[in-house]
Amino acid sequence: MPDQIAIVIVAAGRGERAGGPEPKQWQDLGGQSVLARSVGAFAGIGPVTVVLHPDEMLRGVEAFAGRVTLVAGGATRAASVRNALETLEGRGYTRVLIHDGARPLVSPALIGRVMAALDTAPGAAPALSVTDALWTGTEGHVTGTADRTGLYRAQTPQGFHFPAILQAHRGFAGVAADDVEVARAAGLDVAIVEGEEENIKITWPGDFARAARILGLDTMEIRTGQGYDVHAFTEGDHVMLCGVKVPHGRGLLGHSDADVGMHALTDAIYGALAEGDIGRHFPPSDPQWKGAPSEIFLAHAGALAREKGYRLMNADVTLVCERPKIGPHAIAMAAELARILGTGPDRISVKATTSERLGFTGREEGIAALAIATLVRE
Repeated sequence: MPDQIAIVIVAAGRGERAGGPEPKQWQDLGGQSVLARSVGAFAGIGPVTVVLHPDEMLRGVEAFAGRVTLVAGGATRAASVRNALETLEGRGYTRVLIHDGARPLVSPALIGRVMAALDTAPGAAPALSVTDALWTGTEGHVTGTADRTGLYRAQTPQGFHFPAILQAHRGFAGVAADDVEVARAAGLDVAIVEGEEENIKITWPGDFARAARILGLDTMEIRTGQGYDVHAFTEGDHVMLCGVKVPHGRGLLGHSDADVGMHALTDAIYGALAEGDIGRHFPPSDPQWKGAPSEIFLAHAGALAREKGYRLMNADVTLVCERPKIGPHAIAMAAELARILGTGPDRISVKATTSERLGFTGREEGIAALAIATLVRE
């Protein structure tokens, strides 16, 4: 007669160390709750019993709609597990897998290893060898070292022959860290199977981001902004373009230094941040910006991006004019923009084109610039 396997998922704790507006098992992880992912990991293996805090039984009914059996937890983890095991007695189960609801990333391979180990032992559990050096300490200072030989980091699911673990729980009094502790107190042999680093337990706020990375649900956010600017020619002997002084028979007219390329790039970064344009942050009606170097504007945009947690992936600036010739200065321009933004010149492109003598740029009445900036937040 084949073995009958039951699954118990323990989720009766409050999970306060993980932070957030609700217990960690109910918090979202890529469109599903942590608990829903834990339950889903055992689909097709056996019927699932979920142990919940008594105050959350109605929520469990709404969340799982009869797909699992719900049991109210007790005052301790051991009591919660025993409550679940008692409901399973007399239903023909020969083996049981007991899993923490806060371990949503358990793999089929790991579950399979635990189940296979039960062919030769009354209990089996996954674990990882401790490889880091161990210290003892107090008040933030190291007081000694500890031998790590033979030490393991315990994981779940922990599997047992059903009658044996039920009797072990019935005879256990006190608090246990997990079911292996209960089993060993009853004299049961527990085999160690290979655990997995990805089988993390959600405990702290940062664990949600770690779990999302493992699931391929990285919280990377990419934003792109575009900028466009125009300045007319006026009297002068040079133009400022992308932070470089370029000799020319005319200058550019503007409230600041009229650096059309830098203005376009600044607006592209502001646009990616949904922060408007240069005029919002540096109003032309304010006399303090009269003749100001455009480096001030671009540096502000870059700093604002960093303040919001973004970094510049790349930027592309195109200058549109018949003259002056941009090619001889393009590398220096890219380097200057990179310096101001605190990034590498390999992330900045500056190039130029003409308008084939068409329009105001073709008539050499001024210079236009277009820019695209891509920001990323991880």
